[in-house]
Amino acid sequence: MSAPVRRLVRPVLFICDLQEKFRNAIHEFPRVVSTTQKLLKASQILDIPVFATTQLRGKLGETCPELALDTPDGVKTKAHADKSAFSMLVPEVQKAFHELGPEKKEVVVVGIEAHICVTQTTLDLLREGHKVYVLADGVSSCNPQEVPIALARLRAEGAIVTTSESFLYECMGDASISEFKGIAGVVKEFNKATKENMQALCKF
Repeated sequence: MSAPVRRLVRPVLFICDLQEKFRNAIHEFPRVVSTTQKLLKASQILDIPVFATTQLRGKLGETCPELALDTPDGVKTKAHADKSAFSMLVPEVQKAFHELGPEKKEVVVVGIEAHICVTQTTLDLLREGHKVYVLADGVSSCNPQEVPIALARLRAEGAIVTTSESFLYECMGDASISEFKGIAGVVKEFNKATKENMQALCKF
């Protein structure tokens, strides 16, 4: 029997604007952070490149510390760019993203706000021909009613609206790949949090 091949061969993680100043403004912000932590742990096991942005960092603060991006014990990003544009595809991110190679990618997007920066990032990625996954348990907005409208629009535009667990298992595609045990461990570790995150973010 031939060795198993991952179902998604070029996954990339985009983390949009999860900053300290938004903590008290965004609906269920800690839930979005929790899902992002789960994806970051999985990214280390599956060797998924990570890109992150902040929106006007000088005014709105750094990326929230519990994500530990670009810290000695955290995940090293390919780009961690500050921006004023709403889309994450600013020149610094574009340059690092294109350095991954010319092949189309499978980009999973988490962060805020669902109807603004997440939407415009997703539309730009789709326009470039990439397959885009938007995680319903990994995005939010100040006004929670904005979220289902944004997700419905992105689905109509061609994005795949799914959940963190579904995405991780689609990345693998086969329980016999070498990384399966590690990912199953992450899923188990976040089992309670995932249920709570789904209940908080996926009820609209």
